[in-house]
Amino acid sequence: MRNVIKPFASHSLFSHHFNSLRTLSSNNKPNPPSLYQNITNIIFSPEDGFPSSDDGSEGVRQIALKSSRSSNAKRTHVEASDSKDVDRAFGENSYRESHTLNAKDSSQGVRRIGPKSSCSLNAKPTMSETSSEDVSPIVHRITEIVRSETAGIGMERRLDELGLSCGPDVVEMVLKRCFKVGHLALRFFNWVKLKPDYCHTTETYNAMIYIAGEAQEFDLVERLIAEMDDELCPKDIKTWTILISHYGKAGRIGKALLAFEAMRKSGCEPDCGAYKAILRALCYARKPELATEFYQEMTSKNMVVDVGLYQVLMSCFARSDNKQAVLSLRNDMIKCGQVSENEAYTRALKCFCSFGKLKDAQEVFEEMKRKSLVGSDAYEILLKGLCREGKVDEAIEMIEYMKNESAVSSRTYGFLIHGFLSKGDIGKAIDVLHRVREIGCLPTISSYTEIIQHLFSSDQYETACELYEEMLESSIRPDIVVATAMVAGHVRHGQVSKAWCVFEATKEKGLRPTWKSYTVFIKELCKASEPLEAFKLLKAMSDLDINATDGIFGLVINSLTRNGYFEKAEEAEKIRRSFKVDNLESKAISQPVDHLSHEEHVISSCPVAPVKEDFSDDDVREVCRILSSSEEWSSTQEQLARRMISFTPNMVDAILRRCQRHSRAALQFFSWIGKQTNYAHTTETYNMAIKLAGSAKDFKHMRYLYQEMKRKGLSAAANTWTIMIAQYGQAGLTELALKTFKEMKSEGYRPDGSTFKYLIVFLCGKKGRKIEEAMKIFQEMNQAGYMPDKETIGIYLSSLCESGKLVDARRTIISLCKRGFETQLAYSMLIKSLCRAGRLEEALLSTSELAELGCRMDQYVYGSIIHAMLRGGRIDEALDKVEEMKMAGVPVTTQIQTSLVVHFCKEKEIEKAVETFKTMRETGCEPTVVTYSALIRGFMNAGMVSDAWDIFRRMKLKGPLPDFETYSMFMTCLCKGGKSENALLLIREMLDSGIIPSAVNFRTVFHGLNREGKTELAQSVLQTKWLLKRERMFLN
Repeated sequence: MRNVIKPFASHSLFSHHFNSLRTLSSNNKPNPPSLYQNITNIIFSPEDGFPSSDDGSEGVRQIALKSSRSSNAKRTHVEASDSKDVDRAFGENSYRESHTLNAKDSSQGVRRIGPKSSCSLNAKPTMSETSSEDVSPIVHRITEIVRSETAGIGMERRLDELGLSCGPDVVEMVLKRCFKVGHLALRFFNWVKLKPDYCHTTETYNAMIYIAGEAQEFDLVERLIAEMDDELCPKDIKTWTILISHYGKAGRIGKALLAFEAMRKSGCEPDCGAYKAILRALCYARKPELATEFYQEMTSKNMVVDVGLYQVLMSCFARSDNKQAVLSLRNDMIKCGQVSENEAYTRALKCFCSFGKLKDAQEVFEEMKRKSLVGSDAYEILLKGLCREGKVDEAIEMIEYMKNESAVSSRTYGFLIHGFLSKGDIGKAIDVLHRVREIGCLPTISSYTEIIQHLFSSDQYETACELYEEMLESSIRPDIVVATAMVAGHVRHGQVSKAWCVFEATKEKGLRPTWKSYTVFIKELCKASEPLEAFKLLKAMSDLDINATDGIFGLVINSLTRNGYFEKAEEAEKIRRSFKVDNLESKAISQPVDHLSHEEHVISSCPVAPVKEDFSDDDVREVCRILSSSEEWSSTQEQLARRMISFTPNMVDAILRRCQRHSRAALQFFSWIGKQTNYAHTTETYNMAIKLAGSAKDFKHMRYLYQEMKRKGLSAAANTWTIMIAQYGQAGLTELALKTFKEMKSEGYRPDGSTFKYLIVFLCGKKGRKIEEAMKIFQEMNQAGYMPDKETIGIYLSSLCESGKLVDARRTIISLCKRGFETQLAYSMLIKSLCRAGRLEEALLSTSELAELGCRMDQYVYGSIIHAMLRGGRIDEALDKVEEMKMAGVPVTTQIQTSLVVHFCKEKEIEKAVETFKTMRETGCEPTVVTYSALIRGFMNAGMVSDAWDIFRRMKLKGPLPDFETYSMFMTCLCKGGKSENALLLIREMLDSGIIPSAVNFRTVFHGLNREGKTELAQSVLQTKWLLKRERMFLN
């Protein structure tokens, strides 16, 4: 750490402001092109070709301009608040407390510290020579320059031209005002240290370390610490406290402990703030034993423990079943006079109830009664605890007792409503709600919201809507949470227009939709196969500068791509790239705008709600690296044990999700972590482990995990069964999938929409198709009140048409339209299914009926007909349809152009395929994975192997990235062309890209190598397959 520090410009967080831009030599002139020699000049057009200096600089400039616009728009409000926020945050870490370290003495004769050290710009007076009244204008002017970016003029140049002098005190204030734009703060920090006669002080380093720590850029934090050592700049108690606090917040408890020990060794005596930081870190990491030691050490030094820290400690011990420790802390609170005896007992009661320790809570409550300390708060806390644990009968008895002791409020009945809902008894919950109104109380909005959500989940759509209207008539003003619940419910039941009405009405009433509101709406729309509506919301978030996060962007992009909206998918990808400016800025933007008292509970009960991360992504990456790098589990276990990582269920879930290829090690990790103290698996972690085992076709272990889950008393959800059904279906084991579905119902679990969807999709697949069973399940899904989404309907109709059940396909469409499914879309999907099944004449006959049904020939109908004509070799008729389409004013889509490329490549008319591809680019139709794959196949069939490789490399470099189908097709073509050794390289590339090759892929390459007489390489294919299976199978 004491090495000379490299410039911080290379750091990942801030690197986009310092990229070196390459220029291409103007002397590289191409040879005159022939059709095939210059084919890549068409594929690699200037618009998306290899990076040039113009591309790079423009990208950096656009990012800077976006940052500038955002900063300028918010500067008036944010600049003042930033400094206050930092001061408050620093105060929490004793940053503002007075400590005397004699910094000047420790560095005497080495460097200048404090106001005397300044950077002289044009010989202006230093801050030490100006009055305190002059500080604010100077700080404000410098901050204004730092926080803004002007096109063509860098921050550093503008600061030089300003000509103001600034000392360390001014630098510290500027940094604090810029802590939300860390990349700019770092640039200013680096600029000022290069000025003559200036040296950073402990205070300026502390400010910069705090900013980097808030962004969780710990590599930068360590570089700053190392630079302090190199510059002989002393660390004070504030430095160490900032380090301990930020390491603790990030879950890096080992680093926090090392920092605390290093602080002692450096001669800094820990103060109250330092102890507070380490204790909070240990409690959040669930290390009660270590927390006990530090607490005893702190109190032995007669330091005051505040009420907030007492609460954190009590919660930690209550969670770990240490009743005596909680009671001891309660007594300490009373002895030190921090709170009254009543409040101390109430806090202990709340801790026990919060973690489901009802027996301990009731003992505390009885003791409070003996001491006459019970108030309305204590009753409500215990009542809430009883209802949360489903002990409704005891809760009712308590309410009857409360009526005699104190007033019973609508909030009290709200707890009882929650208790009935947690037991699944919606009827009794509604009865309580109405009883509250009868006695003259107004039910809480959270009670209405919870009941509405449960009604939607149990398919009582009309009742939920009626209850919402009743709430409005009761003069209860809806909040953003209940509005979000209504939006989600409407979308799930196919009423997208009503969902939009609620969403827009919410904004008209002055309620600002939160990040969660947008997220829930978008996820529900994607689940309902409404990607265009989801994209509309995504754009609205972008216009409001709300970062939708990578997960939401990925969901929308995948949904758009799956439904054929490739241009919109590309536009969404551009929006995502525009948001990746800086970790700090995106973190600030993505925070929820509003926080309501019951929002967290209600949204978290939604199946689509985002999971709050309670872990460090660095820790997840480190664990995944260990799991993927070790051969033997004993070695892996030793490495995991050496890391002082505090595992949570959410963290374990994230680790399992990232270790699909190494599922064997991941499942061993799952078994190991389940046996550790202070950790317990949840239904969600078991679901993820079950999915991992099933995806590796380790169905025996998948079933074992389900049985283990039941033995541990965890309740399986419908999602658990859906995962098992999907894994059997994915492997083509539809008999087992059906058997599991029947088992699910026999055990009393109710299939949800996803269960029906996956079962129908796999029953309709070409592998293991069972059309009669699929028809029965589809009927059952409708009877259960679930509206199938577009993907399910499309697959089901195609399966019916391919099986010759055209009458059933038409009946299905008529039935869906009667239930509210859009007629235009329904008949478009029927025509598409007929075309896919090779029933072109029936499809053409259906198009003549569209006008009678009030429908029209849209781009999707034209696309299906043209594609079917091309498949049947009817090229002239297909081209006539294209002309007819243009005459009707219907735009020619990417799918139609791609169909033409596929046809020409199949017929080995490469020149026409390339010309069509060129036309696509010129008319703004973005080629898709299918387009590029068709070109690769065409070039391979024409013997143009190098051109095929050029396109493949272009996909890897510029996108769209090759998918499983692309790799599989390319392998097959290479093996047919006697290039099986190259196909073997593709298997390795697939694995490196995170795509798991199938048994067919291995078999294709194995036979190809044997045909070419390369038996040793063929054996290596089998070995790779065996090793992959070993990495993924838990049981061997």
